[in-house]
Amino acid sequence: MTTFLSRITTGGLLLFGCALAASAQKDPKDLYLDKCSACHGPDGAGNTAKGKKLKVKGVKETAAKMSAADMTKVVQNGKGTDMDAYGKEFNADQIKGLVEYYRSLAK
Repeated sequence: MTTFLSRITTGGLLLFGCALAASAQKDPKDLYLDKCSACHGPDGAGNTAKGKKLKVKGVKETAAKMSAADMTKVVQNGKGTDMDAYGKEFNADQIKGLVEYYRSLAK
């Protein structure tokens, strides 16, 4: 009986761990839509109520003025009081993917 219970507990932990890993590995588009689109808009134009209030620039203007490295720093560290820092929430690959996805919206 103990062996059976330990297998169930171990299996449950494995399933829980897999669920956490799956949520942590959302694709860049999903991360962008979840965390960024409220201000930057789903198309990157910044044409949302919150984006207009904060005077968010569109992706075409931003991508023309900022390098991917500069954008990565903004995503990691935030910007002023209006943009949250995501350096502790997302790993380096996720941030890189977010920046690449955002920049792709300019095309």
